[in-house]
Amino acid sequence: MIDSERVEVPTPDGPMPAEWFGPTDGSVPVIVVCQEIFGVTDYIRRRCRDLADAGYAVLAPHFYWRLSPTGDAPEIAETDENALQQAMGLAQQLDFAAATADGVAAVAYAREHGTAVGLVGFCFGGGLAFAIAAQAEPDALVSYYGSGLPGLLELAPRVTAPSLHHFGDADSFIDADAQARVRDAVTANTEAEWITHPGADHAFDNDVAPWHHPEASARAWQATLRFLADRLPAR
Repeated sequence: MIDSERVEVPTPDGPMPAEWFGPTDGSVPVIVVCQEIFGVTDYIRRRCRDLADAGYAVLAPHFYWRLSPTGDAPEIAETDENALQQAMGLAQQLDFAAATADGVAAVAYAREHGTAVGLVGFCFGGGLAFAIAAQAEPDALVSYYGSGLPGLLELAPRVTAPSLHHFGDADSFIDADAQARVRDAVTANTEAEWITHPGADHAFDNDVAPWHHPEASARAWQATLRFLADRLPAR
């Protein structure tokens, strides 16, 4: 198993804690992984290791660091009782503009430590990655069911990186009409891909959450690796 090491990403307000997976010699692209609403959980770490196994270096910023006086970012186990309510409470406390700026700083840090930079975001992180991409111009973006995307569509013309968007057609949080608006906005970029996963709910990739859809998760991950390999070859 690939171990992670703690690193610190410089920001104007102090160092943001993050985890680094994979090579540290600057010889490969770096994928900045944007967490789900629950924080940098073991599920997110598993996906980081999967990307490292594919040959990438991976940076997972702890975007909730500003919510703790000590800078130790909270995380919530998806299986805890009332986990979603607790996580939504954290997300509502977060200054989204500050989190976006932290993400831009993470991309800058990744550029200093790799040959190119991609963004991969899940749920809350899918929308956050989109907002970061509008400012930081990564080399590629993958967004899984970005929960904030319906409210971020004015940023779409500024997201010029090749992008891949995954949504389930049974998403309980982003209905078909909202998905259609997002699809129309993001695919105005001719290098954007959109994949709808039949029968999949929101957060279908999270293998410990109640919404997990194994078939959709496997299909989406293979598409993600293909997309990244085409635009950010690691080997």
